[in-house]
Amino acid sequence: MDVQTDYRAAIVGLLEDYAADVSLTLTVYRARPGSIHLPTAFIDSMGETIDPIGPDANYQRTPTAEVMVLHGRFDDGVAVDQRDAFVDGFVPWVAARFHEAGPNSLIAIVRVEDDPTFVPDWLPENVRRTYYGTRITLEGYVGDN
Repeated sequence: MDVQTDYRAAIVGLLEDYAADVSLTLTVYRARPGSIHLPTAFIDSMGETIDPIGPDANYQRTPTAEVMVLHGRFDDGVAVDQRDAFVDGFVPWVAARFHEAGPNSLIAIVRVEDDPTFVPDWLPENVRRTYYGTRITLEGYVGDN
């Protein structure tokens, strides 16, 4: 299993499929975008913990991903309502698709946290804006490799 590749693809698929299911125009990126068109979601970072299991050189892999969903320029009523609806729908959507990264793996949302002053610091200064966003942490499990 190509763990990082499969998990990135699974997360993008979950975001795109959810948006299509609820008729949400959401721009989804596999990584940090070169421009932002609201609402947008992207994988901000990925990581992994690798734990050895027993003497046979087997290990458990626990991939993680930080996804940013940007709702608006400010945390006004419209953006907050969009955020709440997105989170309330996306959390159970992911829970029902826990094998999205593959039949022998799991994926789940483990944390949701607002970031009302998110600034995409990788963009040139002249196009940087402050956005109201939500950081969603997803975690996976791939055992006995």
